[in-house]
Amino acid sequence: MAQLSEGAQAPDFTAESTRGTITLSELLAQADEGVVVYFYPKASTPGCTAEACDFRDSLNSFKGAGYTVVGVSADPMPALERFAEKQSLNFPLVSDPEHEILLAWG
Repeated sequence: MAQLSEGAQAPDFTAESTRGTITLSELLAQADEGVVVYFYPKASTPGCTAEACDFRDSLNSFKGAGYTVVGVSADPMPALERFAEKQSLNFPLVSDPEHEILLAWG
């Protein structure tokens, strides 16, 4: 499994999300500064919920600094949709059940 190093270009991806199909390169083109892509093991677990809610609560600061936020996990889309709704998440969650993005990003 490859691991990204600081300064390396992140692998592009197109995937289904809780906000429709998204492509990282398109998000990057729309963002003033960049995209924060974070990975988490399982929606609705205590640690992942705390992390997602922290991004939710800090999203205006990220946007103000020119960044977009995207969460990625191997969870199926119905689980992500329930999680996003229950926690009132204001950013997309990507479903990667085949682990393609996860493996590409190391």
